Amino acid sequence: MKKLILPALCALASLPSTAFAQSNATSVSSRTNSHATGNDAIAAMRDAAMESDTLAYAITEGLTTEIGPRLAGTEAEARARAWGVARLTALGFSNVAIETYQMPTWIRGAETAEIVSPYPQAMHVTALGRSASTGDSGIRAEIVAFETVEQLRAAPMSSLDGKIVYVGHHMMRTQDGSGYGFAGPARWFAASLASERGAAAIVIRSVGTDNHRNPHTGGTNWAEGVSPIPAGALSNPDADNLERMVALGRPVTMHLTLTPQWLGDRESGNVIADIPGSDPDAPMIIAACHLDSWDLATGAFDDAAGCGIITAAAHRILESGAQPRRTIRLLWAGAEEVGLFGARAYAERHPAAEHAVASESDFGADRVWRVEFNLPDSASGDADRITSLLAPLGIPRSPIPATGGADTSPLVAGGVWAIDLQQDGTRYFDLHHTPDDTLDKIDPAQMRQNVAAWTVMLSVMSNSQADLGIPQTTE
Repeated sequence: MKKLILPALCALASLPSTAFAQSNATSVSSRTNSHATGNDAIAAMRDAAMESDTLAYAITEGLTTEIGPRLAGTEAEARARAWGVARLTALGFSNVAIETYQMPTWIRGAETAEIVSPYPQAMHVTALGRSASTGDSGIRAEIVAFETVEQLRAAPMSSLDGKIVYVGHHMMRTQDGSGYGFAGPARWFAASLASERGAAAIVIRSVGTDNHRNPHTGGTNWAEGVSPIPAGALSNPDADNLERMVALGRPVTMHLTLTPQWLGDRESGNVIADIPGSDPDAPMIIAACHLDSWDLATGAFDDAAGCGIITAAAHRILESGAQPRRTIRLLWAGAEEVGLFGARAYAERHPAAEHAVASESDFGADRVWRVEFNLPDSASGDADRITSLLAPLGIPRSPIPATGGADTSPLVAGGVWAIDLQQDGTRYFDLHHTPDDTLDKIDPAQMRQNVAAWTVMLSVMSNSQADLGIPQTTE
């Protein structure tokens, strides 16, 4: 840990001065009220966040500018952890620490795709996480196209020997992101199904809603006993073009080169920071984001923004001078994109019973458009209070129960209650896992609304008197 923390502290002098603008602006006025837990005080913090928050954007800017892409298990992710420790320490959080673990590390290599006959032209492709390599010389083979994963699943075993499989889908743009659940199997499972049926490689239509020549990466999975094959995603315009070629009825041959490699087990880690509560026996409130990103861009939407949002909201409570009853913990999780290694490592080290409520910001930085709860009956008053305080932000209460985020999923599975501040996902999958996920896509006004909403939720729940322990029926 010292190797990571000491360089970070030395780097403090180079941090942008904008990072502390919120602190300087709020510390004098907000510290005058040492009991800032009433509705009026929370509403004042909410409104101040809407009007003037700069910290969330500054953190997002810092991670994307000073660190850049943060692929899990790499030196860049390690620099991001050190950066996070320095920033959270300077902001006044307590118990700031890095908790490391080991994980298998995959990195990208060369990536090219070319139709060699009968319509020669290059296409834009990127390897999916955990893809095998074609070798430097690549693979040349005929394309066998499927409109859906289910059509591929219905193909007989050995029917695709030596072929390059293509799988399409029809992902729809939705506010709640539900289109991802429909299209995601093309990335999650199709490569394994193709390998089982003898394919030499697979390319899929990118799981995204944009029409740019930017392919979307993301992890794929291999069923037990299935040999990995080279697996890539074509940009959506190139996928459209390939589908038109296939529809013309002549055999289509592609030359595909993907040369990723495995580096073996490498170190990753989580960054945690606390606002200590006044009641050490009260289970804590955990607010999560993930620090790692894919390597095609700087990971602004996914998920530097989430780390900025939760930290700025917690910092407003810290600067209010009013100690919450329950500890508020920030979890900047590592290695989310490549398999939730950070989430699982955190849950193994910190039992679910230590936590009362879990929430995560990991869906970009556009406005929160609804709130979902999964709380016990004893906390119904807290939910009502949050709903009332969120109403001026245009955030209604949803009847859909909260499920928590990816990095809190092991805790929620262990019985921890959850609140979801659902962000507008209309444009999220235009940017998700692409070279376009950069800082210029952040709308500061919408980000401020996120901070305001999180300030409300954390303020109310960190002072909840409800019994938020894990139900006795949960193991």
